[in-house]
Amino acid sequence: MSSGRLVLQPATATIAIAANANNETRNIVMIFALIILDRTFTEVVPVVKNGRIKQSLVYWCLNGTEWKWDIDRICETARRLGCRSVELVPPELWGVVRQYGLQNAIAMNGMPDPVFAKGLNNPRYHEEVIAHTRQAIDQCAEAGIPNVIAFTGYRWRDAEDPSSGEIPRDEGAENTVKGLRELARHGAAKGVTVCLEQLNTRDSSNPMKGHPGYQGDDMDYCAEIIRQVGSPNAKLLFDVYHVAIMNGDVIRRLRQYRDQIGHVHIAGNPGRGELDDRQEIYYPAVMRALVEIGYEGYVGQEFIPTRDPDEGLPEAVTVCDV
Repeated sequence: MSSGRLVLQPATATIAIAANANNETRNIVMIFALIILDRTFTEVVPVVKNGRIKQSLVYWCLNGTEWKWDIDRICETARRLGCRSVELVPPELWGVVRQYGLQNAIAMNGMPDPVFAKGLNNPRYHEEVIAHTRQAIDQCAEAGIPNVIAFTGYRWRDAEDPSSGEIPRDEGAENTVKGLRELARHGAAKGVTVCLEQLNTRDSSNPMKGHPGYQGDDMDYCAEIIRQVGSPNAKLLFDVYHVAIMNGDVIRRLRQYRDQIGHVHIAGNPGRGELDDRQEIYYPAVMRALVEIGYEGYVGQEFIPTRDPDEGLPEAVTVCDV
């Protein structure tokens, strides 16, 4: 009610008009009312029913690909599906995410693209990476964002030149531990966790499906780095897609590294597409394993849509809502 007048929703108003029309007009108007009601209920009722897995949509997958969704459409879709977060959003758009009542589960580290090339494994880039990541941590602390992403970087002495020689794996691990310890200390003071991501090096078909040359391509290698850092503010970003390609035995590793996991990403394999029956990972079992180990963080739907995201996203969210 407003000033003594009944405020009607579109479908209700349409029905009210129909009540005062002749039979033919009434039938036409009622059909439109039913269509409006159907759309309304489709938009209002969320896909998520159980909510034991906190799901997140990933900005770049919907904006930086052929779909070119803007932040409003992504946030509206997250709300409609029942997802609680939109992640990896540029800082200038964080306010929009907040306006929709959503969390931004993890932020980029502020490095220029490709963000995973120059990393903590290489002392040549330590000053740059640490400075950018510290700034990202500060921004996240102000915005209430819990996590910032981190990368080992490419294994080459010069990240842009594969002929420049390789950093030995043990040396790269030692360098990464040193850098992460510094970032974890800063994160602890700010209430932000730094999450190191493993990436696969096997898929060379697309620069966002695989990352040949990335040093931290083994989950066990990355987990040992986190163990050596020894801080609750340094965790693993466990990307199921990358782990499946490089290691396999996903559920066993989830259980093995349960105390080190700070964030989770998912996508279909092969191809980093939808979570449908054309890919090999059985995500209901993976999600049940996350529930079993007591994982309370977010799961980011980091797949690259091969068809209309309005079809693939509800399917993926339903599959993960165990």
